[in-house]
Amino acid sequence: MKSRSIYGKSTEEIKRALESAIGNDFKPTLAIVFISLKQDRKAVTEALAKYNIEVFGATSCGEFVNGHQSKGEIAVLLMDLKPEAYSILFEEIGTKSIQEVAQHLATSSLSRFPNPSLILCSTGVTEEGELFDGTSLVYELSEAIGRDKVFFGGMAGDDFTLKGTAVFTQNRETNHGLVALVLDSNRVSLNGMAITGWKKLGISRKVTHSKGKLLYSIDGKPAVEMYLKYLGKSEGDSGQDFNLLEELSFEYPFIVERENSQETVIKSPMNIDRQEHALVMDMEMKEGETFWFSVPPDFDIVEEIIEEAKAVKSAAAEDADALLVFSCAGREPTLGPLVTLENEGLAEVWSSPMAGFFTYGEFGRAKNGQQHIHSTACCWVALKEKVK
Repeated sequence: MKSRSIYGKSTEEIKRALESAIGNDFKPTLAIVFISLKQDRKAVTEALAKYNIEVFGATSCGEFVNGHQSKGEIAVLLMDLKPEAYSILFEEIGTKSIQEVAQHLATSSLSRFPNPSLILCSTGVTEEGELFDGTSLVYELSEAIGRDKVFFGGMAGDDFTLKGTAVFTQNRETNHGLVALVLDSNRVSLNGMAITGWKKLGISRKVTHSKGKLLYSIDGKPAVEMYLKYLGKSEGDSGQDFNLLEELSFEYPFIVERENSQETVIKSPMNIDRQEHALVMDMEMKEGETFWFSVPPDFDIVEEIIEEAKAVKSAAAEDADALLVFSCAGREPTLGPLVTLENEGLAEVWSSPMAGFFTYGEFGRAKNGQQHIHSTACCWVALKEKVK
């Protein structure tokens, strides 16, 4: 399989990039599109349709390809993958439950290929500001399709406005649903990993009072005061002018132990509910959960990600035809230039064209782990078409 990554600040730039990329030696069948809400998604899909290229797309909080990272633009990974090796599925949730949608997606995937792997993008946040329930999606899909099945991906972004996201195909789009690129594992191999890089600080803590995504108390003490003290702020900072999401939540998240597992997950305080006097988390924290405050990442975070990628590549004993990266929207403001180094480093390790976007949540497997939803993670997956 051949692949090429292109980018543009407008539909016209994408059209010109397509003309330059496509030739007798490269006729792509599939386009992975990561695009800002500021851009015309319909015009881009129409431009791709003129070349009979199918579309798997999601809106972004920033997008990138080899050698170029942007905000408000368009990134596309073109692949000439054989049509018999993949299928694109679209699911609009509407009034259905996550369980129903996950079950239907699993059934449809298994009906197409006996051993499917998935690249999966869901919407990220509704127009009302409600975050998509990625935790339930990953659990229900894993149960329905089989825990041995692999899927990687992320939740769509909206330029960090929290005003609504979208996923789309050539002819369909939704602001509450998902799109899946289903791959025949007998024809296409996937090698990937979800990794955060954040380190534990000090002693463990315990959730002593919570309800859904509201965290009221830690170790029997008010969660808001304890977190503000950890941030070096006073109780008065919890007033109207203080917004965790805009300031420090992604840089100082919680590292939580997964139940009955040696794995951990990052959970981030998103804001303060002043009426409830509680932290608003991006994912539910259950009473009794153990967690740690975290140390802000340093340059070693890039080294860790690259070394782990090299280990995965060595075990796979192959290069990649294409690379997709789903990086948390919080990594870019937290890591600054380091996030570009890790994305470019991954592309260099796998020696392949790459495209990715900054997400509102990541789907994937940690090292030696199960399928999970992640926060603040760099989730990457390398694709390789098998020789028949």
